[in-house]
Amino acid sequence: MSKRKSGLGPRGLGALIPGSDKAETDQQGIRMVAVADIAPNPHQPRTVMDDEKLAELSASIAQHGLIQPLIVTEENGRYLLIAGERRWRASKQAGHTEVPVIVKEATPQSMLELALIENIQRADLNVLEEAVAYQQLMAEFGLTQANVAERVGKARSTVANLVRILELPQPVQQAILDGHISGRHARELLRLPNAEQQIMAANQIVKLGLSARQTVVLVDNLLAEKKPKPQAKTPKLSPELADLAKQFEQTLGTRVSIEPSPKKGEGKVVIYYYSDEELDAIYQTVVEK
Repeated sequence: MSKRKSGLGPRGLGALIPGSDKAETDQQGIRMVAVADIAPNPHQPRTVMDDEKLAELSASIAQHGLIQPLIVTEENGRYLLIAGERRWRASKQAGHTEVPVIVKEATPQSMLELALIENIQRADLNVLEEAVAYQQLMAEFGLTQANVAERVGKARSTVANLVRILELPQPVQQAILDGHISGRHARELLRLPNAEQQIMAANQIVKLGLSARQTVVLVDNLLAEKKPKPQAKTPKLSPELADLAKQFEQTLGTRVSIEPSPKKGEGKVVIYYYSDEELDAIYQTVVEK
């Protein structure tokens, strides 16, 4: 079996920047540029920055200075960041008015690729931000999943699985952005056939603090549920009972069905659970409140 090419993973940012080898960098040199003359990368895939880590970096820069120069491209007398947005923001926070930079030429595509690669190598992106960046590379620059995988040093299947996360409903994507659901959780939720089940399962993951392994069991159980065998015709739920069932599900965070009996005024309420932890949570909701 042939070994998969490692793409840009081991080669780093230099593989995408024209003339970024050490000899040319030494010849071109590092220049000092006013912080106010630098604008953030418009193709930056990261949407959330950890304020605490940014403050720690700012304190380090205030004490020791900015050791690693930023990489920028020049455009109409202004500088656009290619790599180093955290260091730029931390330098501003530390009160620096100038920062060292290396100026390089870069296309919009390479700016997105470089920002993406830098963040991937530093593990600074959550899975949703990474998925959006891959999708942007394909949509804006006509790259295939295989092209993207080669550019960022990932397996094509990894890129494909991450992009699929964008198919999850908005509430689930928000839970990913908020850090309540991991990439492994998200990939398991994709196995469920519709948005309603995905949202319900995501609520259970957050409410019960389910691990990725427990989520596998939860999804397996949801997929294994069999439709009830046809029996004597069960009366169709009235709008009032259907609404009541939804209220039960929202309160308990799990599937609830109301099965009225042919005899008027009788029936049963079925509450589903998929782990001992979930049963305990239902008990606390129903009994202890």
